[in-house]
Amino acid sequence: MTSLVSRIPAADSIEAEHYFARRFQFETDCSDVHACLQQPQVDFVLLDVRSPALYQQSHLPQAINIPYKEMDQRLYQRFARDTLFVVYCAGPHCNGAQKAALKLSQLGYPVKEMIGGVMGWQDEGFSFAGEKSKTAQCGC
Repeated sequence: MTSLVSRIPAADSIEAEHYFARRFQFETDCSDVHACLQQPQVDFVLLDVRSPALYQQSHLPQAINIPYKEMDQRLYQRFARDTLFVVYCAGPHCNGAQKAALKLSQLGYPVKEMIGGVMGWQDEGFSFAGEKSKTAQCGC
């Protein structure tokens, strides 16, 4: 008897290798971002895409706030076109980070999503800046 898991066969190992290797071009995780923030030089801009009110309550250290709805050509005045952005939102229940990643890529910027968002950061036990509350609300 075939289970729900194996009903659709897994990809062959070469396809799986290409797929999983490619995902790292689009995403990073909370642990890797945290480790990078401990270094003297950070080679990306950490971008909180939630509402300014939620950002003020609590955000990741060194993150700046630009809600995805406010992303447009004005970014060219602040950031070089080769600036790598790492975007995050509340967590897996919110697609604000994906909307921001799409917008940034349409503007020509390299971008990665930090999977897990605020919820993932909190689950890892990492500290927040502006910590009034550790809410994982979207507010996009």
